[in-house]
Amino acid sequence: MYVRDTLDFTFFDWLTGVDAPPDSFAIVVHVYNPAAGRRLLLRTHVPRENPHLPTAVDIYRGANWHERETYEMFGVIFDGHPNLVPLLLPDGFEGHPLRKDFILAARVAKPWPGAKEPGESGHGAPSRRKTLPPGVPADWGPPDA
Repeated sequence: MYVRDTLDFTFFDWLTGVDAPPDSFAIVVHVYNPAAGRRLLLRTHVPRENPHLPTAVDIYRGANWHERETYEMFGVIFDGHPNLVPLLLPDGFEGHPLRKDFILAARVAKPWPGAKEPGESGHGAPSRRKTLPPGVPADWGPPDA
C-alpha cells in the first residue's frame, strides 16, 4: 500500500513470473504513477519448493487476472486471492507450462528432427547469416545470402 498510497503509483500495469532455476521463481510487477509519468518495477523471489506470496488484489484490483495466470503457468500461489482458479489452459491440464522443467508433449511424441543451431548436426548446415526467411526468393538480398 506504500507504493500506491504514499508514492502515488496508482496504476497497476502487469505482473508475471520468471523461472529462475534452481531454487526460485521471480515475481515481477510493473506499476505507474500517472501524475508524475514515472514507472516502477518491483521484484521479489519465492522458493521453488513452497511458492507462496500474498495477493496484491486488495491493493490493485487489476492484479487479479495476472495472479491467476502466474498461478496457472508457474504454480505460484497467491495467498488471499479471491478466485485463484485456472484461467487459460483446458480442464484437466497437468503441470505448469512456463516452468523450465516442464516437458513438452510434442518432444515426447516426436523427437526433434534436427540440431538446436545450424551447423551443430555435422551435416554441413548453413550458418544463420546465409539462411533466408521462408518465402523470400533466393535472388533477393546480398549475393552471398
